[in-house]
Amino acid sequence: MNTPAEMLAVFPESPPPDLARTLDLGGYRWKAVSGADDVARNEPAAGWAGAVVACDTDPDGAWALCRALRKRDVPVAPLLLLVGGGQIGELALRDDLYDDFCLTPFHPVELEARLRHQLWRGGARVKPDVVEYSDLALNVETYQASIQGRPLDLTYMEYELLKFLAQNPGKVFTREVLLSRVWGYEYYGGARTVDVHIRRLRAKLGEEHQNLIQTVRSVGYRFGQSRWG
Repeated sequence: MNTPAEMLAVFPESPPPDLARTLDLGGYRWKAVSGADDVARNEPAAGWAGAVVACDTDPDGAWALCRALRKRDVPVAPLLLLVGGGQIGELALRDDLYDDFCLTPFHPVELEARLRHQLWRGGARVKPDVVEYSDLALNVETYQASIQGRPLDLTYMEYELLKFLAQNPGKVFTREVLLSRVWGYEYYGGARTVDVHIRRLRAKLGEEHQNLIQTVRSVGYRFGQSRWG
């Protein structure tokens, strides 16, 4: 299996939690750096698959970094900028320095969609085939699942429910939200459907791992713990 390439996230300080969460849930491998020196020092052997550069806090420094990334022997692309609404005019005559931009504060769904589209255009393979959490692994292409290397015999909906939960660790979902996000709005079954599938999943995960799916009293269900505290 191909090793997914690594994305570059450039911020003067630590990346905001919303960006880290978006990249993590999107399945991207990424590394945060604060400047040009860190770009070269931390570069993986296969090179960078692309970059997200914050242009809203230090515009002059960000544009200088974009020029440096484009002038490399192998330019970094695609390059997506995060800009404030008042910076739209600064994009003029700089089309060669970036591939796309997203306004801040950004909506995670929009940012992930823009990243996915740019990386698809460039042919980069940055999304892994596997969703992993602790001892659980879910192959999103083959619909196979395993826990500690032990294959899990899941139905289609059991797999879809487990995948959705594993992609959102630590977040609490009501039964109604799970019905709409996993089964779809056209599904007219009751909330008991969720309870039945959760019970089956816990049984198949086994006694040692059944607590990966936790019941939140009077609310719904939560998978594991948040990776962002």
